[in-house]
Amino acid sequence: MKVVLDFLSKKQVYGSILVIIAVIILYKIFNILVDKLIAKSKTELERKKRRTVVQLIKNIGKYALIILGLIFILDLYGIKVTSLIASLGVASAVGALALQDTLKDIISGTSIIMDNYYIVGDYVKYKNFTGTVIQLGLRSTKIMDFDGQVYTIANRNIDEIINLSQKTASSLIEIPTAYEEKLEKVEKVLEEVVNEIKTWEAVDESKTSYIGITALADSSINYGIRYYCSPGHVWQYKRDALRLIKKKYDEHDIKIPYNQIEVHNGK
Repeated sequence: MKVVLDFLSKKQVYGSILVIIAVIILYKIFNILVDKLIAKSKTELERKKRRTVVQLIKNIGKYALIILGLIFILDLYGIKVTSLIASLGVASAVGALALQDTLKDIISGTSIIMDNYYIVGDYVKYKNFTGTVIQLGLRSTKIMDFDGQVYTIANRNIDEIINLSQKTASSLIEIPTAYEEKLEKVEKVLEEVVNEIKTWEAVDESKTSYIGITALADSSINYGIRYYCSPGHVWQYKRDALRLIKKKYDEHDIKIPYNQIEVHNGK
């Protein structure tokens, strides 16, 4: 027991423990203060922007506190921090040449934040991969598609990333309906569907509408509705719209034709 107490009573040991505890406490306080930036946001867009900046500030703060803590701990062990910092200056010049891509990523990451090129929650496209930005760091951006796959992109490839959230997307839904159904009845039901879709959060109600008959097919009349919304909601809203159409058709006994096969036994 005495050996343990003697060990813990050393300046270097208890000093290092106190420094680590202080860094953890300061980091938690720092995070609480930074999170208040999001709480003060008035709109969803503003919250997204602040959330992106908050992530960046938290990363910078974390590494700054870790470096500061290490400097204090090294000083406790008698290592001359000033000479070490001078040596690091030379080493960093050499390292900068070897880490050009990393530096490009960091510079691009800062540029993305400052210029609002895209933010967390935006719907973007990189080559053949399309998804939502779920994390934006100094070095890389993480995008998740509708299947849950996450793609990590180096920030230096910013020129190849297309922000689809800066424009409105549209989707056409064609609804095959039996020929024997009354035209006026079907159109009235589809107008009800359109009016309900217009109430959805990200839908542009001024453009969303029933567009009329799109085709006289072999076994059905195809009616069409088109809705406009933010790109990130297109596929989910299409699924929701199809479910709503089926529900409304069932309520009003409107038939959707489908192929049927008759089997004869030869007698």
